Amino acid sequence: MIKKLLIANRGEIAVRIIRACKELGIEAVAVYSSADSKSLHVRLADQAVCIGPASSSKSYLNGDALITVALRTGCDAIHPGVGFLSENASFARETEKAGLIWIGPIPETIELLGDKVMARATAIKHGLPVTPGSEGAVSSPEEGEKIAEKCGYPVIIKATSGGGGKGMRIVWKKEELAENLKIASSEALANFADGRVYIEKYIVNPRHVELQILADGKGQVAVLGERDCSVQRNHQKLIEESPSPAVTDEMRDRMYKGAVSLFSALKYRGAGTIEFLVTGKDFYFMEVNARVQVEHPVSEFVSDTDIIREQILACTENKLSFPAEAVSLSGWSIEARINAMAPGKVTRLEIPAGPGVRFDTFLYQGYDVLPFYDSMVAKLIVHDRTRSLAIKRLLRCLDELVIEGIPTNQKQQIEIISSKQFSSGVFGTSLYEELYPQ
Repeated sequence: MIKKLLIANRGEIAVRIIRACKELGIEAVAVYSSADSKSLHVRLADQAVCIGPASSSKSYLNGDALITVALRTGCDAIHPGVGFLSENASFARETEKAGLIWIGPIPETIELLGDKVMARATAIKHGLPVTPGSEGAVSSPEEGEKIAEKCGYPVIIKATSGGGGKGMRIVWKKEELAENLKIASSEALANFADGRVYIEKYIVNPRHVELQILADGKGQVAVLGERDCSVQRNHQKLIEESPSPAVTDEMRDRMYKGAVSLFSALKYRGAGTIEFLVTGKDFYFMEVNARVQVEHPVSEFVSDTDIIREQILACTENKLSFPAEAVSLSGWSIEARINAMAPGKVTRLEIPAGPGVRFDTFLYQGYDVLPFYDSMVAKLIVHDRTRSLAIKRLLRCLDELVIEGIPTNQKQQIEIISSKQFSSGVFGTSLYEELYPQ
């Protein structure tokens, strides 16, 4: 077992990793920007080092500085958390060159799966269905028009190295294609330093479903059920649940078999997620996230598994603490993301509690929410025997939650979860737009 780990992240995920480290008997080293000096992850860590100014590019995205701090503090490994450098193959490679363990897949796997075109080809090889689209990056508007005509409009343009809705444009007719290719490519270049884009058939109002994977790096792959992440705003997830109301046992079996085949062949290491678009009884491979996901707690609830602990074990000792076939799923879990709508000081904080309730956050009374980083400040997660019971529990907890001093989306989350559409379980990724038309 390693003795000391550097967490190359901030906020709630850094707090989550610190807690897992302490239970494993591992010292946790936090890094923080000058603006983050009073953040909760700094308080909880065994050691904390300022990494630079508020700007992410000069602090949390400064790979050289992160590795230097890890070496100077005597760390054995680096955990990248989510976002920032978590899927950066170059940083993973430099981490390993420095003699440190990377808590994630090997760099070559990250590169393969981070290139969406290569990932599609790999998925096809392992029998996973993909949406019709370009075989590689689109090199010109003329090529794009031919592909779009073959797929049939609408189509979606995606960044080859992208994610999170950046470099993504939906095109409904031929006349809009050339301009949107240009815009998507510019966004991709600005956000991922890679302007390549590709085209897929756009599926209107699908479900967004993903499988949670844990793998030991030697071919053993455990699937911890699926999550439904269909409630989104501008491709940003708002509510996640496990299992998915849209997935049948037959679909689940096919998803599992394809995912296990893919991850086993890759000798995947650590935590990962494979994402699908679901429409009716059909599903299509979308992408792999070669890291832990923000919404991992719902999978932890239904599988009774500490995903962060298993991720650390898999990457440092090439093992899981349980056989892959021993995963047993029970009940229903739902997560609501609490986002700050503006910066400010938290003047009052009252956290809901009770059986099957979890609140992951870095907030505390008196904390100043900063304008420099992601707007998510907390995750409220519940678990109960059935979906209807979980919904009731989540609404009770949202009503009980008090965050004063900053505006949040708490009221809107109550509205969404209380809606007939969400309660029915029959909805797609356009649910938010249906409830809040422009």
